[in-house]
Amino acid sequence: MAGALMRTIDRWYEDYEIGERRETVGRTITEADIVLHAGQTGDFFPHHMDAEWMSTQPAGQRIAHGTLILSVAVGMTAGDINPQAMSYGYDRIRFIRPVFIGDTITVVAEITEKAPHTKRPDESGYVHEVVSVTNQRGETVLVLTHLYLVNRRATPSLH
Repeated sequence: MAGALMRTIDRWYEDYEIGERRETVGRTITEADIVLHAGQTGDFFPHHMDAEWMSTQPAGQRIAHGTLILSVAVGMTAGDINPQAMSYGYDRIRFIRPVFIGDTITVVAEITEKAPHTKRPDESGYVHEVVSVTNQRGETVLVLTHLYLVNRRATPSLH
């Protein structure tokens, strides 16, 4: 979405439909991405930074941090600004396959579940979106569930 204009759009809990999907364009992971992420997180493990050592390991080359791919993938799905929703967290995060320098990832996000808020069901609800990340070969590299807390439309009071 680099360079894309973001728009603000009100989308309420009632507007989300189970099964709706979003797909992104690709993004190639670069050595600069890995180096920047290592600097930001302090994770300089040789798996990400030492090309010579990794050439002796089963993967054969440096791999991107799982947290880098998670961050990039979630960012790739960020589009419209919705004042009625906020990220509530991530569940069931799985790093399934390594992502290498030069791999291009794409993301599919699908609404799979909705549930009323347990304490304030008239005010908000949870929307679960399964985020699947694949590489250029169509192999799944990461899957997670993104949870949103979304406002419900106010019901008119009958006074």
